[in-house]
Amino acid sequence: LSANAAVSNNYIWRGLTQTYDQAAVSGGIDYADASGFYAGGWVSNVDFGDETNSELDLYVGYGFEVDAFTFDVGYLSYIYSDGEDLDFSEIYASVNFDFLTVGFNILTESDYGSDFGDDTYAYADFAFEVSKDLELGLHIANSTYDDGAFASDYVDYGVSLSKNNFTFAITDTDKSGSDVNFAISYAVDFDL
Repeated sequence: LSANAAVSNNYIWRGLTQTYDQAAVSGGIDYADASGFYAGGWVSNVDFGDETNSELDLYVGYGFEVDAFTFDVGYLSYIYSDGEDLDFSEIYASVNFDFLTVGFNILTESDYGSDFGDDTYAYADFAFEVSKDLELGLHIANSTYDDGAFASDYVDYGVSLSKNNFTFAITDTDKSGSDVNFAISYAVDFDL
């Protein structure tokens, strides 16, 4: 059993701010079994310009290794307080080899009218240690929306530097009118 907590000047999700470029405070609790099964919850403040003020993520999954590859599959539910037709869930899968992680999320159900498979998210993350305890991260992803409920398809990308629980990230998207986002965060993990 473990917990995590973080503060950031901006909550960026898939290249887009979830707090109108304002600060975010988040935290979660996770249970991981030696078999590879895990479950947990995570919460953060959000601001979409309406009555919605928090996001709760609940998830269950299974991770395992085959030779030098690490696999992860699971189910993730996004729940928003006072949000009208915002809740949705996804199934996800990823594989990691050395510095590369490739993953895919697919919509399972939503309150906003999209059906199974209408929305997808495919990504690739690269992580390299460039000096002692300093990690460089590179990210690129593609979001698709078959019914246009939230937005048109777009690509998001970013670069980050992490050391001693601090992360500095620059992200952007190819969406028209999208702004470059700068985020500085501090996160801690601890056993319970």
